[in-house]
Amino acid sequence: MNYFEDIEAIIFDLDGTLVDSMWIWKQIDIDFLEKRGYSLPEDLQKSIEGMSFTETAAYFIKRFNLAETPEALKLEWNEMANHFYAKEIKLKENVHLVIEYALRHNIKLGIGTSNSKELLQAVLEANGIRSAFNSIRTSCEVASGKPSPDIFLKVAEDLGVSPERCLVFEDTHAGILAGKSAGMKVVAIYDAVSEPYAEIIKEDADHYIFDYTEIMA
Repeated sequence: MNYFEDIEAIIFDLDGTLVDSMWIWKQIDIDFLEKRGYSLPEDLQKSIEGMSFTETAAYFIKRFNLAETPEALKLEWNEMANHFYAKEIKLKENVHLVIEYALRHNIKLGIGTSNSKELLQAVLEANGIRSAFNSIRTSCEVASGKPSPDIFLKVAEDLGVSPERCLVFEDTHAGILAGKSAGMKVVAIYDAVSEPYAEIIKEDADHYIFDYTEIMA
């Protein structure tokens, strides 16, 4: 199977898809809430899946009755995560094969993420791949986060490529729904954090892979 047939652009989600970073966010949420006298609800990660940084901050303020502003929460999260994104987080295993393939075949590359622009820039620079991407966008730059298609449609617009010519890589169910709603082909990539939802992810994605080598054969 040629996953890249008729594809003119590849759009990656960031966390859990392009970089192996989902593992840090549960601990950040635990530390953040513990500081305010709360324990981590079991449903929190799934509840905020796909939300933009701003939407997530608003959700925390409402759910945990916080007096802080969304901007204050986002600043604190950036500070808590910055070291990891600048120093420790690496690319998802073998994703470089897809990036290199795209560059060799003049396929445009973009990123559509729910994370912050600061952390996005930091991890791309740290891993030496910033120059490979023609468009990098966060959900804070569009009307609604995933599963709304807004972020992927914005990246496609930046790239000058019609949605049906775009291939999206995603690890979460919200992201997969966003890509499909945008009219794009979607390949789901395994991530341990999303594993409990693997069956529904497989149902809604066009393809499901455990490793990027599977699509390079």
